[in-house]
Amino acid sequence: MDRRELEAKGYLVTPGFIDLHAHLREPGFEESETITSGARAALRGGFTTICAMPNTEPAIDSPGLVTQLIARGKTAGAARVLPIATITRARAGRELADLIELSAAGAVAFSDDGSPVADARLFRHAMEYARTKDLLIIEHAQDMTLSAKGVMHEGSVSARLGLPGVPSAAEETAVARDIAIAEMTGGRLHLTHISTKGAIASIRDAKSRGIRVTCDVTPHHLAMTHDWVGGDRTFAWEREGLGRATSLARNGPAPTAVLGGASASQARLSLEKAPVLAAPYDSSTKVNPPLRAWSDVRALWEGLLDGTVDAIATDHAPHASVRKDVEFDQAAFGISGLETALSLVLGGVAAGWGDRDTVIRALTTGPAGVLGIAVRDDDWIAIDADAEWTVRADSLVSLGKNTPLLGRTLRGRVVYAVVGGEVRYEGGLRGATPVGSR
Repeated sequence: MDRRELEAKGYLVTPGFIDLHAHLREPGFEESETITSGARAALRGGFTTICAMPNTEPAIDSPGLVTQLIARGKTAGAARVLPIATITRARAGRELADLIELSAAGAVAFSDDGSPVADARLFRHAMEYARTKDLLIIEHAQDMTLSAKGVMHEGSVSARLGLPGVPSAAEETAVARDIAIAEMTGGRLHLTHISTKGAIASIRDAKSRGIRVTCDVTPHHLAMTHDWVGGDRTFAWEREGLGRATSLARNGPAPTAVLGGASASQARLSLEKAPVLAAPYDSSTKVNPPLRAWSDVRALWEGLLDGTVDAIATDHAPHASVRKDVEFDQAAFGISGLETALSLVLGGVAAGWGDRDTVIRALTTGPAGVLGIAVRDDDWIAIDADAEWTVRADSLVSLGKNTPLLGRTLRGRVVYAVVGGEVRYEGGLRGATPVGSR
């Protein structure tokens, strides 16, 4: 089936998505994900290319491991897998890895994701070293001394739940340092999974001054707030309307008061239809950086719309149940997100928080521009934007079932994916599997 046939049937046909940030867990943590299972899950979400982060065991810090990862990605016969190698040996933050050799082996960028390079002098040297060959440094911006043992966003919800919080300043001070070093060295810096309005403001300012900095945000940070840790299951855009509805329902309107054209009685109806609260302390909501406040989510969308944010990246972080089905403060950080990413961002579009073209760019040409690669004509997908589906553990291809969206009905699904001119996935509502797995 070609593109025109699918478009004639009412499907949205776009270039294949590119994910700058996915954890495939191989080698070392194959009980959580493998390159094959992750690459197949990626196709379900519309990602024809995914960048594999290096926090594996051993970490991807040698040319041999880069070559091995590329080979296993090809064997999977699903989404294209591009390796990201480490900035420092073993991600230990003490000695630079051989970035030029790693690049020659096929690494497309360098990151110690999950272990930010705390030594500012070493980070400067990394940026200078990378600049000699115009290589890309991807930094997880977090001041570990400020975040300390925090397990969620520091704010009213963490105080109510009695959980140690991660202040916004832990991200914002690290972003400021990294931007200053990027300005000093002239190197290419990409700041991943940005989550706070202060960080967005700093990046916006840096771009206006011509500093070579780019950034991405995740679907879960675009959709969820820290209230999800407390058991709330309203998306950020739903919370905006429900907040006004709550005020009207409790206090009563002035004679002319409306809620987006709705009366107070309609506002009460909105409250009645609000999603049922889940139990608090659900470890599937534990992610790093943490889910933030509503104002932060709004700022991320504003950054997406004005071009401050270059890409939407999943930070797909699957975990085996033994690492997640434990007490909240003991659970691993991360959300399994490849298969739900599209539906989440389309939800924001449907609510009027963004437009479809901007979102598609942030999933295609945006990440391609960050990497410095072309969008391939022979990678494309077809989307049924109106298809509704319910997230179920047994229907997720990823080995990681750790998502707070289980049981939630979402809208928008990929029904066809082509990689390198070859049909790799046919599915949609009929539950077909990746072609390569048949």
